[in-house]
Amino acid sequence: MRVFPAVDILGGRCVQLVQGRREDATVYGTPLECAEKWISEGADALHVINLDGAFGDSQKNVDLIKSVISETGVFVQLGGGIRSVDDAGAWLNAGVNRVILGTLAIENPESVRVISDEFGKDAVVAGVDAKCGQVVVRGWEESAGDYLNWAKKFESLGAGALLFTNVDVEGLQNGIDPKPVKRLVESTSLSVIAAGGISCPGDVATLKSMGVDGIVLGSALYSGKIALKDALEICR
Repeated sequence: MRVFPAVDILGGRCVQLVQGRREDATVYGTPLECAEKWISEGADALHVINLDGAFGDSQKNVDLIKSVISETGVFVQLGGGIRSVDDAGAWLNAGVNRVILGTLAIENPESVRVISDEFGKDAVVAGVDAKCGQVVVRGWEESAGDYLNWAKKFESLGAGALLFTNVDVEGLQNGIDPKPVKRLVESTSLSVIAAGGISCPGDVATLKSMGVDGIVLGSALYSGKIALKDALEICR
């Protein structure tokens, strides 16, 4: 199981949000500083999110993200503000290893197939952000249907992996809800990357035991509630 420390970028700074609310952002430094910190502690991959892009300004932070890619040299999966096939292709050509398609994949599912066909399925992660079992888009404000149905659709379209974010517990640092993760793992043959609520080594061990292939560590990692070295040790 692979560990992806989150590098969420808002206004040029590395932040963590609570429940996706930008007004609750806590700043932790520059994106490159945070990326290098996690790499120095053993990370070999990063989960980079352009929050400004997710909130509508897709061109903001582009140079910062490119510097993280070039300066770190580790595996990078990127999401936030990818609104078209061309956007996704530009990032993959810029050195991102795989793109996370959220709203785009829901509103234009065929985009998953197009990008998978051009760049290979390993370049495409379909985002499954779920609240009470329903996929949510556009800042987690709009429901778009059952998360398991979407997962199966993304698999049929050629996605290489699924990023499951449990919005119900995301950012709260109170632990995971294993049930929806387990249902997702059992319903698909795709690799599942889990995010949301991972706050202690026990959460990591639980996800590993269920067959999850990757985890994203965010708020609990930055606050010190969980140590990267402990998560890495369990995953190995």
